[in-house]
Amino acid sequence: MHQRSADERPKSFGGSARPMLAADRDGFVDRHELWGEAEHAAAAQIRRVIDERGIEMIRVAFVDQHGTLRGKTLVGDGLWSGLRGGCRVPSSLVLKDTSGKSVYPVFSHDAGTGVEGLGGAGDLVLVPDPKTFRVLPWAPNTGWVLCDVHFPDGRPVGFSTRRIFREALDGLAARGYGATIGVELEFHVFRLAEPALEDKNVAAPGRPGAAPVLTPTTRGAQLLRQEDLDSLDDLVQALSAGLLAIDLPLRSLELEFGPSQLELTLAPRPGLEAADDVVLARMAVRQICRRHGYLATFMCRPAGADTVSSGWHLHQSLVDLETGGNAFIPREGGTLLSTAGQRYLGGLLRHASAAAVFTTPSINGYKRYRPFTLAPDRICWGIDNKGAMVRVVGGADDPATRLENRSGEPAANPYLYMASQIASGMAGIDGELDPGEPTEDPYVADVKLLPASLMEALDALRADDIFAAAWGQEIIDWILTLKSSEVQRYLADVSGWEQREYLGLP
Repeated sequence: MHQRSADERPKSFGGSARPMLAADRDGFVDRHELWGEAEHAAAAQIRRVIDERGIEMIRVAFVDQHGTLRGKTLVGDGLWSGLRGGCRVPSSLVLKDTSGKSVYPVFSHDAGTGVEGLGGAGDLVLVPDPKTFRVLPWAPNTGWVLCDVHFPDGRPVGFSTRRIFREALDGLAARGYGATIGVELEFHVFRLAEPALEDKNVAAPGRPGAAPVLTPTTRGAQLLRQEDLDSLDDLVQALSAGLLAIDLPLRSLELEFGPSQLELTLAPRPGLEAADDVVLARMAVRQICRRHGYLATFMCRPAGADTVSSGWHLHQSLVDLETGGNAFIPREGGTLLSTAGQRYLGGLLRHASAAAVFTTPSINGYKRYRPFTLAPDRICWGIDNKGAMVRVVGGADDPATRLENRSGEPAANPYLYMASQIASGMAGIDGELDPGEPTEDPYVADVKLLPASLMEALDALRADDIFAAAWGQEIIDWILTLKSSEVQRYLADVSGWEQREYLGLP
């Protein structure tokens, strides 16, 4: 049993003088020994922060299969007991598609998943990771913490995407590597033309409500134009202050090419921290924007984004755990990448079609794969070429040598996106895959095109066994089932295009 830090002692919280209860000390976390030394030390710090900052509410959240944050707000007596004892949520949350529709028969014995504990819409337990705790500067007296998901008997839930990525990192470490990941995340910010919800906006499972009416914030064709960025200075100031206040490694806020389009960049971090950063950054951007009368969206190609879609450029390299050095740096001159780096690149290319389900999980995201748009349309790599799917940067003696995958969309689940890169790259190392020659003209290269649709990507995932080998067939079947439901709803919907195209025929 873990021996607690001397600093982890009874303290008041929320402005009161209540001591820690014995039930809190012997809660779900302690019974199942779910925290290590680092988590217990971080929990002690949380208690001090609660006291000193007068925290009255803590939002506990987990990231679902679609990258959406779900959870509850702890208040009063539940504040500390929820942190130490876990917080219960229905198991059906991991069995829904993007509309909130339950895809599986959630009230049956195992909900049709074959996984014990997911039936009957019973409970799962959110277990906070105290190392992720933040005080939210835009929400008075409110803290936030990211959670892992367990069954009531203490078992981890295999469908937790954060766990999938953590296990991928554990497998990487067992082979002597760590991952360093940097993030460039594009998004759109619109002004809300409708101040309140109306009946048309109300949603139901399987039937999202109408999107709000929006107006543009910038005119477009404006890449890095300071005058246009200054027109949004009130928002840029609020975003910068908020992101830095929650300890995100923010490097820049930039004006992108398209109308109403911005980009944020985050400094490289170790794998799990990088993924958690994306979760926190997207949440912060949306909530800060809403408080200032804007709507921020990480949808790849929203209406009004006619010139440039938003992407998520993922910079990645491996770390040699023995030396601490970048494992992609070549030992000899004349090459851009080490042998491991070349083979990892070969894996990214070989498995890109199947990985698209994780890098680009929405139907909308495939509208981005167009030539001459700073987005890739085919599976190739180039040397510092931003039209290629993978851009290679660095070389001998450059500690920042890395691969930049430019195929992702900003709404992707960060844990699945990053885990898919590790699975693909390590399959490349194992298979000694040759990436071939770099392209100098990525939009006419005679290579395989990226999937034209989510449907095509799902077919590629079914045909590629490396992800099932890495994560288990159970998880791949779960993803395929959820995304296929999304596709079927899309295909059944009568779109505006169909109405315009066919109403007057024959």
